[in-house]
Amino acid sequence: MINREEKLSLLSEMIAFARLDKNLKEIEYNFLLGVARQLDINREDFEYLLENPATYVHLKSHSERIVQFHRLVLLMNMKGNSSQRELVRLHNFGLRMGLSHESINRVLELMESFPDKIIPPDFLIDIFKVKYN
Repeated sequence: MINREEKLSLLSEMIAFARLDKNLKEIEYNFLLGVARQLDINREDFEYLLENPATYVHLKSHSERIVQFHRLVLLMNMKGNSSQRELVRLHNFGLRMGLSHESINRVLELMESFPDKIIPPDFLIDIFKVKYN
C-alpha cells in the first residue's frame, strides 16, 4: 500500500507529463482528477498540485510502478497523436521508476497495434512480468 507522500508524487508526476505541451486539456484534467479520487486525494489537494508539484518519491513496489506507467500511457494516448517528445518523456519516466528498458520499449511498440493505442492491463503486466522473472 502506498502512502500519501507517494500518492502526491504520482499525481504530480502525471500532471507534469500532461503539461508537456504547456496546456492541460479538459479531458486530461478530468482523467487526472479521477486518478486523484482513486488515490484518495481530495480536489483541494489536487488543485494545489496543479501549481505546486510534489517532490518525487520512488515507489518501492514493482506492481505500483507498472500501474503508474500504465496511467501515463493512458494519459499520453488521450491526446491522440503522440509526439516523439512525449514518447521519449514516457520512456524516461519508466526508466526513472526502475522499469525494464526492454519492457518499456515493447509496450511503446505494441501500443500501436491496439485500438486507440490502449494496451489492456493484463497484457501490459505480462510484458513486465517476462523481464521481472
